[in-house]
Amino acid sequence: MSDLAPFWLSVQIAGMATVLIVAAGVPIAWLLARREFPGKSLVAGLLVLPIVLPPTVLGYAMLQVIGRRAPIGYWLESSTGITLVFHWSGAVIAASVAAFPLFLLPARGAFEAVDPALEDVARLLGRSEISVFLAVTFPLAWRGLAAGMVLVFARSLGDFGTTLMVAGNIPGVTQTASLAIYDAIVLGNNSARAGRLTLLISVVSIGALWIVQRTLPARRPAR
Repeated sequence: MSDLAPFWLSVQIAGMATVLIVAAGVPIAWLLARREFPGKSLVAGLLVLPIVLPPTVLGYAMLQVIGRRAPIGYWLESSTGITLVFHWSGAVIAASVAAFPLFLLPARGAFEAVDPALEDVARLLGRSEISVFLAVTFPLAWRGLAAGMVLVFARSLGDFGTTLMVAGNIPGVTQTASLAIYDAIVLGNNSARAGRLTLLISVVSIGALWIVQRTLPARRPAR
């Protein structure tokens, strides 16, 4: 079972990354879908930039922000003792940043698909903004949010380049399933382990895609 430790670590990291992404992504997606503000297009573009950047480039950019000598990283370590690089928490942050666009895009689309007139009716009935969101917006947009959540979990589960750059490849600490597969192939001494981990990741990814297909609303035939 110790051979599967990287897989369970990947599951834990993916789960925590998914929670972070959803917590930050829901209000951001709603803001982009429902509000206009200066620089909105630029902000939206920057938020989805990780989906097109090479993982190593994204990882290097993150090190310039949360590295031990970087502004945020140095402040965290000096004031709170928290070190993100070469730590499992760094793997969570890396996976969250890399996968964030995969939640933001479907979530924003789901909010934009909700008819604003329905929200206005709820406001006319005296509902607060939070009540409108919980009673009207969220129930109508939940399918897109759920699809995005499953996608980011699967993406975080298999993250490689960004995690390697930020958290390193430390067995028992930051070595995720993808990193363990890489080690097994490069060293050439444990192809059976690589096969087991590859099978597990593949099964979870296929299952995630099946769930997404079942979750997304079916297209209505054109009349």
